[in-house]
Amino acid sequence: MSKKEDAVQQKSTAPVDDDDEPDEWDKRIFSTGCADENANLTDCYWKKKDWRACKKEMEIFRACWKKHNNDERTSTKDNTSGSEKLN
Repeated sequence: MSKKEDAVQQKSTAPVDDDDEPDEWDKRIFSTGCADENANLTDCYWKKKDWRACKKEMEIFRACWKKHNNDERTSTKDNTSGSEKLN
């Protein structure tokens, strides 16, 4: 058997890493009820590299977040004044 054939055989018999199981991050996102909205928002940012270009996706995600009462669960509040600055 040639080295190339040996490498192909080893590759085909190597154990497959099953990455289909949800990890802790996935479980947390799924538990919010907004996994699809989160994925759409993340995909938008990945494509455009600017959160400001993803306002529609952010609003859809926020509406889902509120619909599922996640702001109560995580103790988040809306910044409605817009004038608060982070230190």
